[in-house]
Amino acid sequence: MGRTYIVEEAVGRYLSDLSAKLKPFVTGLLIGQCSSQRDYVIQAVRTPPKEEQNENNINPSKLASIDEEWVTAHASQVSRMLPGGLLVLGVFIIATPELAKDSQNALRKLIFSVEKSVMKRRLWKPGEDEVSDRASLQVCSTTKKIVCRTYDVQDPKSSAKPADWKYQSAVSACWLALDCTVNVNIHIPLLATSPNHDLEKNIKNGLNRWSKQIEDSVFLINGQVKDNDTELLEGLKKLRGNTQSSTQFSDVKVLTQLSQVSSHRSTATVQVCSGSVNLKGAVKCRAYIHNNKPKVKEAIQALKRDIINTLSDRCEILFEDLIINEGLDKKNFEREYRVLPQRLFVPVAGSSVMLSDYKFRDEAAGEIQERFVEMLDQAVQAEDIHVAEEAST
Repeated sequence: MGRTYIVEEAVGRYLSDLSAKLKPFVTGLLIGQCSSQRDYVIQAVRTPPKEEQNENNINPSKLASIDEEWVTAHASQVSRMLPGGLLVLGVFIIATPELAKDSQNALRKLIFSVEKSVMKRRLWKPGEDEVSDRASLQVCSTTKKIVCRTYDVQDPKSSAKPADWKYQSAVSACWLALDCTVNVNIHIPLLATSPNHDLEKNIKNGLNRWSKQIEDSVFLINGQVKDNDTELLEGLKKLRGNTQSSTQFSDVKVLTQLSQVSSHRSTATVQVCSGSVNLKGAVKCRAYIHNNKPKVKEAIQALKRDIINTLSDRCEILFEDLIINEGLDKKNFEREYRVLPQRLFVPVAGSSVMLSDYKFRDEAAGEIQERFVEMLDQAVQAEDIHVAEEAST
């Protein structure tokens, strides 16, 4: 029995619009949430055209011309904009009937490349019991016929399995949101033996150690410690009335262990350091979870990953900005304060879910709006951009 994908009706309209406009083919990403019983697709996003394609109006006619690196770079950027619980669930191709035969091979290649690219940047590893199937969606631009298959991304030799693709209205209109603010104070020593360009590597190692603390933390949901296998909605007031977009928020507190209790003797290592980096501030974290009898462990896992992702993504964005604007030189960092970008949230039409992004203090709303159009093919009103945090170093 294959997996079932419950898909927001707006996704169907979006794919139909793309198939009418873009020929002979277009690729893109499927965004949603996995669960043990079924997967939910709440958004589809086309791969943005490259600049030279815009300028020269190039219209490649063969699937061999798909730029795999460009598609995976887009997937990495999009994954930064997804709060906890959401992920890139798969890849789609809309193609003319002549290209149908080659579409499955192209999709298979892209699915494995996208997953590798997204996971390479993450500081956590998927659990053994997690869903590792990813969707490949093939749409015929002429007949509108849909073929959905899945591949197990944990198995490089995985073959395609059939899957059900079912449209439904208001799929994520009443999903539960878990919110927390985490106070960060991380001290990362910079080893004297490391060359200048290892600054980023040192920080990633420091974040790795901190992420293990987050993994081992205790999470209080609305002031209570809940058993992992209990239903998340148990004891919460159920939403009543219509299915219009409305969010049920749960407040979460994160209790980090001060020290690891261990029967093993620990040994201290003395290392010569040339300096250190301190990451300090309060970060806003959020995860969304489907409302089909979710378990507490699913929700906590989604929130843990958002906490870890949001800090590592910001550090990456800061380094990218420094490389582009200043060049990454260790001298630039001596006794300097750098402000990590602030987190913001933007609503998804017809859904209770909000997507995420990051802004530097000098960035205008127009730049954020352009990024949403480019990365997520979504127009955003300036008044819908909600900055969630104070600026912090």
